Amino acid sequence: MTLVTDHRVDPGGFLFEDISTGVHANGFGEVGDGRSFSFHVERAHLVVEVYHPRLTHPVPDASDVIAVATRKLTDFDVTDERSLAAAVRDAVADAQPVARPGR
Repeated sequence: MTLVTDHRVDPGGFLFEDISTGVHANGFGEVGDGRSFSFHVERAHLVVEVYHPRLTHPVPDASDVIAVATRKLTDFDVTDERSLAAAVRDAVADAQPVARPGR
């Protein structure tokens, strides 16, 4: 597990605040535009959730999710931190907006 203590993200940057590898890989971080994200392994997929900027509470919930992406675990090495980080970074960039009822 890697945990970042210096929490500054340049505009256009990408920061992992926490990343754990392996079959139960998970973590979270922030994109330079203010959005935050989290990821975890669910069944045979990497699931990435992107949250709206400027969250008002420390733990996002389902209503804070603005986009989602998934990747097959066979497309990258989930035990390698660099491979996992690249897969998450690509997934955040490709995340599709979540449909909201009533909008």
